[in-house]
Amino acid sequence: MRIRIVGDEVLREKAAGIEKFDEELKQLVEEMFDTMHEADGIGLAAPQVGLSIRLLVTDTSELEKGTQPTAFINPQIVASEGESTFEEGCLSIPGVREEVTRPEKITLEYQTVDGVKKKEDFEGWQARVLQHEIDHLDGVLFIDYLSPVKKKLIASQLTAAQIA
Repeated sequence: MRIRIVGDEVLREKAAGIEKFDEELKQLVEEMFDTMHEADGIGLAAPQVGLSIRLLVTDTSELEKGTQPTAFINPQIVASEGESTFEEGCLSIPGVREEVTRPEKITLEYQTVDGVKKKEDFEGWQARVLQHEIDHLDGVLFIDYLSPVKKKLIASQLTAAQIA
């Protein structure tokens, strides 16, 4: 799978919900995990590989004990609390890293690859990665949180990423 880079229209689309839970979906999830790991990523949303559907995968196991690679289908944040600022990067915006403020803890409703509905609380790295990837499902990039001045300062990096 090819990771789409900033400037690709699919990254700005609102992704469609998933209704069919089958072997094809499970295969897609495996391919996304492979693509994410090959790119040394810790999260990947379907729009980043050109698919405008509400699917993302994460693997923060190297950053947080007790976490494991997980696929999230049709995720929706239903509650959040606290605030945390941390530097983020994105596989779709190579070479750019900036500080972003997000809620520290979230409650998430989602489905598994088998269609089972779940509601879970997340914090730390997992919460941040989930919020970043859910943004992708809504056509939002982490650079959208930056001030106009900061966006001007990184404009040349964004242009370089688009033409690289």
